[in-house]
Amino acid sequence: MKARAFAYHAPASLSEALELLAEHSFDAKVLAGGQSLVPLLNFRMSAPEHLVDVNRLPGLDTVVREDGRWRVPALVRQRVAERSPELAAAFPLLPAALAQVAHPQIRNRGTVCGSVAHADPAAELPTVLTALGATMHLASTRGVRTVPADDFFVFHFTTAVEPDELLVGVTLDDLPPGTVTGFAEFAARHGDFALAAVAGVVTRDEDGVVRACRLVAAGVASTPFRLRATESVLLGAELTPAALFAAAHTASREVDPSGDIHAPAAYRRQLVGVLTRRVLTGVTREGGVVRAG
Repeated sequence: MKARAFAYHAPASLSEALELLAEHSFDAKVLAGGQSLVPLLNFRMSAPEHLVDVNRLPGLDTVVREDGRWRVPALVRQRVAERSPELAAAFPLLPAALAQVAHPQIRNRGTVCGSVAHADPAAELPTVLTALGATMHLASTRGVRTVPADDFFVFHFTTAVEPDELLVGVTLDDLPPGTVTGFAEFAARHGDFALAAVAGVVTRDEDGVVRACRLVAAGVASTPFRLRATESVLLGAELTPAALFAAAHTASREVDPSGDIHAPAAYRRQLVGVLTRRVLTGVTREGGVVRAG
């Protein structure tokens, strides 16, 4: 199968791109990396009348440090983010998860914002950016607005982006002192979508007591799933073996995944508990980054 006929647009400026989206809105799709969109077009699961290629927009392909935050604009490739020493130093969780995204050939073209906008609930980047408390920046001819990650993902492959808006970037605040991150996933084969994954960001005080915690699971709900009950178990506690056991038990009980041909619901539920404990065990170690299991 091949894509249905569409009008191709290659705007040279952000304002031109936003005008095209405003004009065609419900009949347009945005092309950046194309690693998710092009297969959908070829299988005719998506059949837009207009394709807006944003790859020629200037100034959107470089990670920027501004006002105590890190900004990842719309055209930053996943491979660039994965290999960025600055991002690795500030957010070790990000390259740890990116290394598990598909294969290098896909990451060479796929963009960070493209994966976020696609909003596959089993994907690594939406989960990790939710754990990091990222902020999404949406632009249209009506102006620019920001949406926190907790409110950005609405349902399967559905986000808060309006039809005339473009996700122009993601910002990440510096992590506070005492913060350690962890990521763990399990897939049948490297490069496949994970059966489940867990990302964690934990901040402890000088006595080792957890003062802030964000744990997010992938592959078990229609969006990245905040393990809020598990976070509550950890707040105010030290990461003792007993606390880790309680957190893992709580995590496996608070998710309600669906079963499919790849794994039954009970297996995914148990897997979330195992991955949560693996992430928290890594947090207690030097460095704290847990790669795929």
